[in-house]
Amino acid sequence: MAYRAAAKRYARALFDVCEREGALEHVERDVAGFMALLDGHAMLRKCLLSPVVPPASKRAVVAALVERGGELSPITGRLLALLAERNRLALLPELLEVYREGLMAHRGQLRAQLTTTTALDGERTREIARRIEGATGRDVTVEARVNPSLIGGAMVQIGSTVWDGSVARHLARLRQRLLADA
Repeated sequence: MAYRAAAKRYARALFDVCEREGALEHVERDVAGFMALLDGHAMLRKCLLSPVVPPASKRAVVAALVERGGELSPITGRLLALLAERNRLALLPELLEVYREGLMAHRGQLRAQLTTTTALDGERTREIARRIEGATGRDVTVEARVNPSLIGGAMVQIGSTVWDGSVARHLARLRQRLLADA
C-alpha cells in the first residue's frame, strides 16, 4: 500500500513537470524503455534494485546509462537519478502505471478491463468498447481477459467500478435469495 502511495506521489510530480514542459509522451516512452532495459538485463536489474548496493553507486550506473541513452529526455534523466539517489528505483513499474493512467485521463481516455469466459474476436471487443464509450462519453481502451469461472456473460471494470453480468454472479445472488427465504 505504501509502495503504491509513494509511486503515486512521484508519478503526479513527474506528470506535472512533463505537462509544463510538453514532454508527456516522450517521458512515458523513456521510462518504459528504461524498464525494458532492466527487464532485459537481469544482472543490471539486480544491481539497481538491491538494497545492499549503495545509492551513490546506483546513481553512477544510472548516470552512465542515461548518458549512453542519448535520446532520453532531461526530465527522465533527473527522475532516474533521483530515484537511484533515494533508493527508489523499485517504484518504477508502479510509477509508470500511475503515470500512464494520468496520461490516459489527460487525453480523455478510459481503460476498461473486459473479462469473459472465452476470448472474443476483435469486432465483438470493438462493439463492447463502442458501447462503453457511449455510456461514458470518453474514448475507451479495452483490455480483454479470459476467466472460465464466470461460466458465461461478462464483467467490465473501469477504475474501481465493476459491472458484473456473469452467470456465476447471477447464480450466487440466486443462491443468496434462496437461502434467505428458507
